[in-house]
Amino acid sequence: MGRAAVLKVLDQMAIPAIAAPMFLVSNPNLALACCAEGIMGSFPAHGTRTREELEQWLIDMQRGIERLRAEAGGRIIAPYAVNLVVHPSNPRYAGDLDLVERFKVPVVLTSKGAPGDAFKRIHGWGGVALHDIANQRHAEKALEGGADGVIAVCGGAGGHTGTINPFALVNEVRQLGDDFAIVLAGGMTTGRDVLAAQAMGADLAYIGTRFIATREAAAVAGHKQMILDTRAPDVFFSASIDGAPANWLLPSLLAAGIDLDVLRTTLPGKIVSAQESKKRWKDLWTAGHGVGNITDIPEAAALCRRLKDEYAAAQRLLSTLAPAGSPRTARVG
Repeated sequence: MGRAAVLKVLDQMAIPAIAAPMFLVSNPNLALACCAEGIMGSFPAHGTRTREELEQWLIDMQRGIERLRAEAGGRIIAPYAVNLVVHPSNPRYAGDLDLVERFKVPVVLTSKGAPGDAFKRIHGWGGVALHDIANQRHAEKALEGGADGVIAVCGGAGGHTGTINPFALVNEVRQLGDDFAIVLAGGMTTGRDVLAAQAMGADLAYIGTRFIATREAAAVAGHKQMILDTRAPDVFFSASIDGAPANWLLPSLLAAGIDLDVLRTTLPGKIVSAQESKKRWKDLWTAGHGVGNITDIPEAAALCRRLKDEYAAAQRLLSTLAPAGSPRTARVG
């Protein structure tokens, strides 16, 4: 498996981009709209309230992909992915994995922990396993467990995030070898960013925040509008909301009555219980550093076409650049 398996998946995509799975945002409608345009759509298994609802989402995805392929007429229809929390602290882990296996989900985006048994089962049905990491040691553990690639969650990603600069993290992780894939996550909103991620050494790009502000996204209207109204300085980093490092929209914290001075000095996990943290996500909204580049709420298909056009334009621009070291090269960008 490994990187070769991921490259086979890339052959089924228009550009190397994944619409990231976002809690209370991603859903089958959004995922299918992306897949229809050749961009991998996804959603988190824990975004459903029950296992029965997850089963229905998987049925919707299976039928939707079959319909899209039947109507494709030569268009590229991308595969879809499901995010699965593969940690014992997730009480639904075993049952959700059983469902993902039954539906033979083509790509599984795993997070928290790195159990080799999950990766083996994913490979057993021919699936690809990509695991969230925030540093080189996390990557080592995931690869030792058998992941085909890692999702390098860098500083600037929305929601649960890493803290390391993307240049630094991709370079450190790539030191581990070339036989696995790297998906870069953090602050990307355009097709230009996707090409830049490839130039840095990543195989694919993860785009999250940009897809919150789409018509199909399940985010509430206030969250979508706040995405349009805010800029990067309005993104507040804290590990004390639900015990894990995350980027939050500052206006939503203030609207909830949270004292930022108290938040800054509160130890992770002390503000709310783990049980209540899920409730908090409904009122406390997240975004990444790319939020300042988002000014509209289009249909997901239109956004995907825009990303593809931007990607192609960036490729054309790079092809016109003078050889490295020339004065002209230094002025580009």
